[in-house]
Amino acid sequence: MEKTLQELADYLGAKVVGDPDAVVCGLGPLDKAGAGELTFLANPKYADKVRESAATAVIMPPGGNGFGKNVIEVANPQLAFARLLELFYCPAPSPRGVMPGAHVSPSATLGSDVSIYPGAYVGEGVTLGNRVVIHPGVVIYAGCSVGDDVTLHANVSIREGCRIGNRVIIHNGAVIGSDGFGYAPDGKKQYKIPQIGIVVIEDDVEIGANTTIDRAALEQTVIGRGTKIDNLVQIGHNCSVGENCIIVSQVGIAGSTTVGNNVILGGQVGVVGHISICDNVMFGAQSGVPNSVKEPGVYSGSPAMPHKEWLRMSMTLPRLPEMRKSVADLEKRVAALEK
Repeated sequence: MEKTLQELADYLGAKVVGDPDAVVCGLGPLDKAGAGELTFLANPKYADKVRESAATAVIMPPGGNGFGKNVIEVANPQLAFARLLELFYCPAPSPRGVMPGAHVSPSATLGSDVSIYPGAYVGEGVTLGNRVVIHPGVVIYAGCSVGDDVTLHANVSIREGCRIGNRVIIHNGAVIGSDGFGYAPDGKKQYKIPQIGIVVIEDDVEIGANTTIDRAALEQTVIGRGTKIDNLVQIGHNCSVGENCIIVSQVGIAGSTTVGNNVILGGQVGVVGHISICDNVMFGAQSGVPNSVKEPGVYSGSPAMPHKEWLRMSMTLPRLPEMRKSVADLEKRVAALEK
């Protein structure tokens, strides 16, 4: 594909500074892009690399120093670069239909332009929307519904009755709707509590590889619109995760927890069950969240606390052995004075 800078600027709603007729045929990183390629600068501390870059043009914020190079000025260079990556390298695949070796129940309802690869299984009463892509090894249990423009990568499992919205991407090995972890003590044994609810994944959600989202015991586990979930995340039964959240790798959210909108959970954050987290909260990596959080802000540590408090505590920790010795010395001196 070849595009002039003006064509790309029009696509982005941006402005060209330099030669609008310069032709771009690909994209590259700032330190490796060459002639005919477009790159971007999002962080001003790397501005000197623009001078050294061999790229034909650079995407950068308005007013940045282009060092004489062609520039596409846009408020959010990273977002613009992502849109151009999609334009250049992610063309819509041609529909393949139901390929030999795929099993599709006669009672399933398929939308237009679907692609179902060999080894996939689509169960009884399943409804698939338009332009759905189901890769090998995907299993969709009976009674599920899948919206338009959904991609299920290899070995994804969607358990019975679950609902997937539009434009959802689920990566390899993820399990949606496995049984919630619920048992009732029966003397010396544990009696399994039937998990008869479902999982609802709303529109524009992306779910990473080997992530598991448990079905509700009675009603719904819900993942809100626009939320992005990394690999190896566990979300327990009856949880409700709000819209536009970011959940990073190895997070664990115990059952019946409610997470608000625009919440960010850093890597390996652990959240106990039966609590609620308000909107616009960020937890740093490895935070432990034992109680409900009612105030927006940034939290860190275990137990999680406001980030500034955690920084002060972290600065104090290395000094504790010395402080302990000083306190012991003071205790001896006070005892001597009292005598």
